[in-house]
Amino acid sequence: MSYEEDILQNLPSSLLDFHPVPLVKRDVVKVQGKFFFLGEKKFFLKGVSYGPFSPATHGAPFPERQVVEKDFGLIAELGANCLRTYHIPPDWLLDLAAAYGLRMLVGIPWAQHVCFLDSPSLQQEIRQAIAHGVKACRSHPAAFAYVVGNEIPPDIVRWYGPERIRAFVKELMAVAKESDPEALVSYANYPCTEYLNINFTDFVCFNVYLHREKDFRRYLSRLHNLSDDKPLVLSEFGVDSIREGTEAQAEILSQKLSSSFEMGAAGTVVFSWTDEWFTGGFAVQDWAFGLVDQERLKKPAFQMVQQYYKAVLPPMLPEYPKVSVVVCAYNAERTMDSCLASLKKLNYPNYEVIVVNDGSTDRTLEITQRYDYARLISQENKGLSAARNVGIAAATGEIVAFTDSDCVADPDWLTYLVGKFLSSGVSAVGGPNLPPPEDSLVPACVAVSPGAPVHVLLSDEVAEHIAGCNMAFRREALLEIDGFDPVFHAAGDDVDLCWRLQDKGYIISFSPAALVWHFRRNTVKDYLKQQRGYGKAEALLYFKHPYRFNLLGQPCWSGRIYGDLSAVVLRQPMIYSGVFGQGLFQTLYQSPASLLSYLPLTLEWNVAAAILFVSALLSGHYLWVGGALFVTSFIWCVSGARRAPIEPCFRGVKARLLVAQLIYLGPLVRSIERYRWRTRILTKVVPIKFADY
Repeated sequence: MSYEEDILQNLPSSLLDFHPVPLVKRDVVKVQGKFFFLGEKKFFLKGVSYGPFSPATHGAPFPERQVVEKDFGLIAELGANCLRTYHIPPDWLLDLAAAYGLRMLVGIPWAQHVCFLDSPSLQQEIRQAIAHGVKACRSHPAAFAYVVGNEIPPDIVRWYGPERIRAFVKELMAVAKESDPEALVSYANYPCTEYLNINFTDFVCFNVYLHREKDFRRYLSRLHNLSDDKPLVLSEFGVDSIREGTEAQAEILSQKLSSSFEMGAAGTVVFSWTDEWFTGGFAVQDWAFGLVDQERLKKPAFQMVQQYYKAVLPPMLPEYPKVSVVVCAYNAERTMDSCLASLKKLNYPNYEVIVVNDGSTDRTLEITQRYDYARLISQENKGLSAARNVGIAAATGEIVAFTDSDCVADPDWLTYLVGKFLSSGVSAVGGPNLPPPEDSLVPACVAVSPGAPVHVLLSDEVAEHIAGCNMAFRREALLEIDGFDPVFHAAGDDVDLCWRLQDKGYIISFSPAALVWHFRRNTVKDYLKQQRGYGKAEALLYFKHPYRFNLLGQPCWSGRIYGDLSAVVLRQPMIYSGVFGQGLFQTLYQSPASLLSYLPLTLEWNVAAAILFVSALLSGHYLWVGGALFVTSFIWCVSGARRAPIEPCFRGVKARLLVAQLIYLGPLVRSIERYRWRTRILTKVVPIKFADY
C-alpha cells in the first residue's frame, strides 16, 4: 500500500463530520517575491503555535494522541493551515497533521541562551541537531519549513557581535539545506535583535508583541522594508487573556490579523493554540495566550481568528474605487503578451486597462489587439511622458495606476495599492518592482546591477520617489500639476512628477506588497544604453530642479535608496540598545549615503585618477597616487558585487566580476551622457538682449 493510500484509509474518526483536504503528497510551497505560492495559486500562511508541552506517555513533548486528534480537528475548524512547533514532531504527529491538511513550521531547539560560540563541541551538537531535525521531517507532506533559531537573546548577540551570530545562523541554514535542498528555512527574529538583519533566509520571520494597532502597523511597515523582496511571516503574536481579559484578547487579535493581511504579510502565526504551556521544566500558570483553554474550550478569540482565517485573502476592501491602469508601449513585443495576460487576472473588481501604443514598429499593436478587454489608443511616437498624458486624458477612474509594458503584475497588485490609498488618505502610492528569475548568467547579473528603477523612502511609509513602472495617483492630483512633462521621452518623468507633487505639499506613500515583476535589460549593451538614457534624464531634471542635485550634478536624495549597490557604508549604523542592552526595540538607524560613499565611482574621480597616474608616469614619481585612486574604485565595485543578490544557480567568481564591472561602468556612462546633454542644453540658451538706451 502506498503512503498516500495509507493516509486516506487511516483518517481519524473525528474527520467523519469534517472534511479538510488531506496532504497525501509533498506539494512544495515556493517563494515568489513577497509571497508563497502553491502551484499557480498564492498561499497565505494561517498558523497557530502548538506547544511547547510537557512530555506525554509516548515520550515526545506533545500531548497524548487523542488530545492531538481533538486539537487538530479544532485547528482545522479554525481555518488554519499551519502549525508552528518548538520541537521536532514525531512521525505519527506529522501523519495526523497531513490527515487534517495542516502543514508544519518546524522549530528545531538548541542551546540559544548560553555562550554557544565558546564551545566548538557545542556548535557541532547544534549543527547535528539541525541536520537530525530536518532529516526527521524530510519529504513528509506536512513539512512546510524549518526554523533554525528563535530569539537569540540580545546579551548573547552583543557579547559575540552581530556578524558572528549572523555567520553562525547562516551556517545552520546551510546545514538544513544540505539535509533537504527543497526545504524552506528561516530564523525567528524579534525586535530586541532587529539589527541582526538576517536577510539570507528563504523568508523572514518576526515575533512581535504590540497591542496598540497604530504601533503594530508602523512596525509592520518597518518589517516589510527589512524583509526587502522576501515574504514576511509574523511567526508569533498573541495576547494574554489573564491580564487583558478574553474579550480584549479577541479584539486585539482582530486588529493584528486585519493589519497583517491588509498590509501584505505572507503569513501569521497566532501564539498560542492553548493555555497549556510548558517551558524551562515547569508548567506556566500565570499566562493564558491560548485560543482555547487547557480543557480545549473555545475563547472568544477562537471565533475572531476564525473569521480571518476562513475569509478571502487579502481582506475585502471597504470600497473599490475605479482604477484606470495605463500601459504605455513602444516596440514591446518581447514582453507585451505577459504584461497584458497578468493585468487580465487582477483580483480587483473595478478597473480598466488603457494601452497607449506610442508608434511601435514591431508586433506590439498586433499582440495588444488580442486582448479585447484593454482599450487601445495608437499614436505616432511622442515619447513616454506624452503617452502617459494621453492615458490620463482617457482614464475614467478616480485613481490612475501606471505600469510598464515590460512588467508582470501580481494578482493582488491593485488591491494593495488601493488599500493604501484608503487607509492613508494620500494622493500617490507606489510599490516595489522585482526582477523575475533569469535563465542565463548575463541577464541574471544585469538584473541585480545598480541603475534599475528603485524606490526611495523618507521613512518606512513615506516615499520621496516611486518607480514609474509601479505607481498610482488620484486623477485630480495629476490634473492639478498638468500631468507629466513631455520633455522626458524615455526616463526621468516619474522623478519629475514625484518632486512636483511634493513641492505642492502632497505626500507619497509606499505599499510594499503592491508588487510587479519588472524584466530588466538582458544584455550588457542594453544595460549601458539604459544608463545613458538615465544620464540624459538627469541633465533635463537638473534644469527643472537644480536644488535637488549635488555639486557633481547627481540627484541628491534625502531618503534611502533601496537596492542600491553603488554606495559603500562608511559610517556604522546606530542601534538603540536601551539600558544594559535590554531595549525592547533595538532598532538599526542607517544614515543616508553621503557623496563620499559614491565618490570613487564618479567620472570626476576616475578622470582625476587618470590624470594623476599619467602625470606620475611621465615624471617617474608618485605612481602610487593614481594607482591608489583606481584601487579604491575597484574596492567599491567588489564590495557592491559581494552584496549583489545574484540567483544561487549563477553565483560564482565570474558572476561577481561581471556585476563589479557593471557597477563601475554604469555610473561612468551615466555621467558622460549627463555632461553631454547639459552642455547641449546650455549651448541652446539664448542670451538676454537689452535694449539700447
